[in-house]
Amino acid sequence: MTAEALDNHHDHGPPKGYKRWLFSTNHKDIGTMYLIFATVMLFLGGGMAMLIRAELFIPGLQLVEPNFYNNMVTNHALVMIFGAIMPAAAGMANWMIPMMIGAPDMALPRLNNLSFWLLPMAAIMLVMAMVVPFFGGGAPVATGWTLYPPLSVQAGMGMDLTIFAIHTLGISSILASINIITTIINMRAPGMTWMKMPLFVWAWFFTAFLLILVMPALAGGVTMLLFDRHFGTSFFDAAGGGDPVLFQHLFWFFGHPEVYVLLLPSIGVLGTVIPAFSRKPLFGYKPLVYWMGFLTALGLVVWAHHQYTIGMSVAATTYFMIGTILVSIPIGLMLFNFIFTMWRGAMTFETPMLFAIAIILMFAFAGTTGVMLAVVPADMQYHDTYFVVAHFHYALIPGALFGLYAGVFYWLPKWTGYMYDETLGKIFFWWTTIAFNVTFFPQHFVGLAGMPRRIADYSAQFTDINIISSIGGIMFGLSHLLFLYIIIKTVRGGKPAEAKSWEGAQIGTPGLEWTVASPPPFHTFTTPPVVK
Repeated sequence: MTAEALDNHHDHGPPKGYKRWLFSTNHKDIGTMYLIFATVMLFLGGGMAMLIRAELFIPGLQLVEPNFYNNMVTNHALVMIFGAIMPAAAGMANWMIPMMIGAPDMALPRLNNLSFWLLPMAAIMLVMAMVVPFFGGGAPVATGWTLYPPLSVQAGMGMDLTIFAIHTLGISSILASINIITTIINMRAPGMTWMKMPLFVWAWFFTAFLLILVMPALAGGVTMLLFDRHFGTSFFDAAGGGDPVLFQHLFWFFGHPEVYVLLLPSIGVLGTVIPAFSRKPLFGYKPLVYWMGFLTALGLVVWAHHQYTIGMSVAATTYFMIGTILVSIPIGLMLFNFIFTMWRGAMTFETPMLFAIAIILMFAFAGTTGVMLAVVPADMQYHDTYFVVAHFHYALIPGALFGLYAGVFYWLPKWTGYMYDETLGKIFFWWTTIAFNVTFFPQHFVGLAGMPRRIADYSAQFTDINIISSIGGIMFGLSHLLFLYIIIKTVRGGKPAEAKSWEGAQIGTPGLEWTVASPPPFHTFTTPPVVK
């Protein structure tokens, strides 16, 4: 840039209006855009879920055709995972990681901008994939989010749009992950050693590595699928010497670690919220870091527990069964660490803490049903029933979504400068938690009774439980209108956030918790500190 151009650049100052957002390299602005995008996609995916539950309210076809129903099931999953949960967690990472490690910004600000702007492009393709069948684009993408051939080979143009959307989402995730790892390794403030990093930073460090390792497997799988669809190859076509099970392995080598990609950032939020509202240092900080690392490694090598019914050898199924059961050990120990952090603490129960406690209770339940599903002979019965649907929603909604809610309510004063309405926050917590359990708890029983998933109709014997589940699902969806109202109300103004929003959040330390090194330099597990 010439001296004259440089002068002109400084004369104009930072970009204003839409240019501030379009060309932003500021980690806070980009974090805000991630969070707004995630909120929009949450409502889009939630709308699909409510339509699914409305269809299942009573037996028979009411609202949609079976193919379109399965199309919605496919897109609900893809929108929620890639459009809502991952971008929301990335928004928190963008906002908080530089501040937590004392960095001025992310290491690669322009790459950060690109990582975000790839997402709306992918979202447009996902929405187009859902609507093109209505305009002569062939059969809908009625495959479920797993995209298994031969169903995915036979789908119409929507499948191609889905494949390109997945590629774009994968590129975005990999670029963001490279940025996060580079920032954490190279930009920590002097004195911020590895074992002083807040747990949230550690959680994202492991998450970013997982994404870089597993996203290429999915990219390879969907590229081979594209070639089978249009270029005459037979990677997954048995008639041409291919194997549809190969796609399952490629998909689940991505798909199972993806569960930990969704889960780990929320564990990081718990490691921030629980010590703050217990007025105590995090119990067992170093073991928590090691368990997260162990979980990351173990999550990479247990993928085929999703595939017990494909006819693997006894040796292979035994290995995957034992490996999967072992996953319960680091998860269980992490939950115990959080429980012991609360033990004899001076606890208060603001909205973020309520969500944190709910996560521990409900995610422990998901772990119990997960061990049931890990056991091969049992899983042969549960496979592709509503028991599996109930299990993974108990893992992902408390384990990922509720963790993000805890983070949003905890950091909203930091992000906006205003305190949110605590009463409304607590109403939202109780409304959404009760509605969630009414929706998904009964599905365990209907699954054990044999109701298959991804079917638009069902036998009349399952009617009562489906009515309860659908009422819960619609109430769960409606609760998010209150969530949106709380956010907008806070952004527009209110009681200014104090320098110490959470009174006594860290005893004897000034400022909010995110300015404090974690773990703090003192330990006392004998007498709970007094909150003034």
